[in-house]
Amino acid sequence: MALPGPVNRYLLLMAQEHLEFRLPEIKSLLSLFGGQFTNSQETYGKSPFWILSIPSEDIARNLMKRTVCAKSIFELWGHGKSPEELYSSLRNYPVEKMALEFLPFEGKVNLKKPQHIFSILEDYGLDPNCIPENPHNIYFGRWIADGQRELIESYSVKKRHFIGNTSMDAGLSFIMANHGKVKENDIVFDPFVGTGGLLIASAHFGAYVYGTDIDYNTVHGLGKASRKNQKWRGPDENIRANLRQYGLEKYYLDVLVSDASTPSWRKGTYFDAIITDPPYGIRESTRRTGSQKEIPKGIEKCPESHVPVSLSYHLSDMFFDLLNFAAETLVLGGRLVYWLPVYTPEYTEEMVPWHPCLKLISNCEQKLSGRTSRRLITMEKVKGFENRDQYSHLLSDHFLPYQGHNSFREKYFSGVTKRIAKEEEFSQE
Repeated sequence: MALPGPVNRYLLLMAQEHLEFRLPEIKSLLSLFGGQFTNSQETYGKSPFWILSIPSEDIARNLMKRTVCAKSIFELWGHGKSPEELYSSLRNYPVEKMALEFLPFEGKVNLKKPQHIFSILEDYGLDPNCIPENPHNIYFGRWIADGQRELIESYSVKKRHFIGNTSMDAGLSFIMANHGKVKENDIVFDPFVGTGGLLIASAHFGAYVYGTDIDYNTVHGLGKASRKNQKWRGPDENIRANLRQYGLEKYYLDVLVSDASTPSWRKGTYFDAIITDPPYGIRESTRRTGSQKEIPKGIEKCPESHVPVSLSYHLSDMFFDLLNFAAETLVLGGRLVYWLPVYTPEYTEEMVPWHPCLKLISNCEQKLSGRTSRRLITMEKVKGFENRDQYSHLLSDHFLPYQGHNSFREKYFSGVTKRIAKEEEFSQE
C-alpha cells in the first residue's frame, strides 16, 4: 500500500486535552512558519493521530517549538491497518527519503546517543473500556521533535508569584498566544490585563507586552490577596515581578490603569496582536468609568466635583468596543484573540460579534457548566479602519441576537441556583 500524495508526510501525535483548540492552533502555527493545511486535513475529530503534509523538516521542528496541543511529530515512513499493510507501505517509501538505508536496518544500535529514533505507534481507538484485540492503524516513522507540553507545568498558576481570582490557566494562555500567531519582536496588548497571565505567554515567545486594566489595586499589586491563608498582597506582587520570575522582564513595556470603554490612544496601528480575557461579571464585575449624568435616577450621586464614577458595562458594548479598538489599532494581518461567554441553550453563531475590518478565523468552545460555556474567538484584521466602520455593527444582523448576552450573569446564576436547589431537595429525600 503506497502512501497517497506527496511523500513529505508527518505523523503528529496530539494531546487528548482541549480538543476543539487543537486544529486552530496547528493551522495558525503552520501559517506562521510557511506551511498550509490542505482540505483533506480538515477532519481529524478526536483522534490523537494526525497525518500532515509539511513542506520541510525545518517547518515541522518550528511547529513543535511552539505547540502545547501536540506531544510529538514523526517523519511518516509507512502506515497500515495490519503489519502486512505496514510492511507493504514501507517497501513503497522512496529510499532517497529515508535517513538510513532501506529496512531492515544494519549496523550497531546506540541506545544512549542515537542519531535517529524510530517509533511504531498503534491506534486502538478512543474507548478505554472497549479496546480491540488488534489496532485500527499502525504507524512507523522517524522521530523529529517533541512539543512544548512541559510549559503547562513550568508556568503553572500554582507556582506563580502574583495571581488573581481569574488568572488564566497556563496551557490556555499559550494556546491563545499561538492562535494569535505571536512571534519574536511583536507588540502584544491586553486591555483587560488583570494579573498579566496572557502577557507571560506572549513574552515567552519573544513578544514585547503591554496592558491596561480599570482596577487600580490589581495593576499596582495592592489590596487583598487571592491566595489562601494570605490576607494582603506583598510589596513585590505585581505583573512585572511575574515576568521577572520567568526571566522575561526585558519584554515588559508597561501596564497602566485605563478604561477599555474609552481608550486614550492616538489614531494609528500599534499592535501585532491583542490577546485578552474580558470580565464576564461572574467573579469579576464588568465596569467602566462615566459621568454623574449617566447615573440612573434613584441612585445617590457623589458631589459634582467628583467627575469619574463606576458604571455597569454591558457585555455587548464591551465586545463591540473591543472589536472597534482592534480594528483601529491592529496592523493588517494582526490578530484579536478573546473569550466570549455564552448561554448554551440560546447560542447561535450569529451571536458572535462582527466587524467589517476583522475576519473570523476560529471559534472554539470550552464548557463552563451544563448550560454555560465560553468560546475562544480568533479574528484577523483584513482591511484598514475607516470612521464609518465604527458603527457598522448596528446595521449587522448579529447585533440584536448578541444583545441577549447582556443577561449572561443572571442566566449563569439562575442555573447555579436551580442546581443547588435540586441538590438540597435530593439530600432531604
